[in-house]
Amino acid sequence: MISKPHLEFHALDLDAGWEVPEGYPTGIAQKILAGELDEAAQTGNRTRLLRFDPGVYTTVPFRHDYWEEVYLVSGDLYVDSDENGDGGERFEPNTYACRPPGVDHGPFRSESGCLLLEVHYYEGG
Repeated sequence: MISKPHLEFHALDLDAGWEVPEGYPTGIAQKILAGELDEAAQTGNRTRLLRFDPGVYTTVPFRHDYWEEVYLVSGDLYVDSDENGDGGERFEPNTYACRPPGVDHGPFRSESGCLLLEVHYYEGG
């Protein structure tokens, strides 16, 4: 089991440490806050921020084998848009999703940009 470190309150540098996750388009970036998720070994957990630039969208649904909890911190997020970034249901800050492994979700888009707080984990991890 991969555990997270003990971290007390500290300022986050929201200008540095961002990277485009594998399989995501440019304009969507993650910043890992704590933990590590080993998808090959199906172990671990991580907490990350995920940021969409304005106008960015994904084109296909996502499916993964770990649990995912998502909290929309700021901006707007459209869920179930099409491959051209059109349509979908609009969500605003203070909305939350909890998805079990194997559930299709997305595609996603954001008109104004958004910031998500996400927790990913394997059962028992």
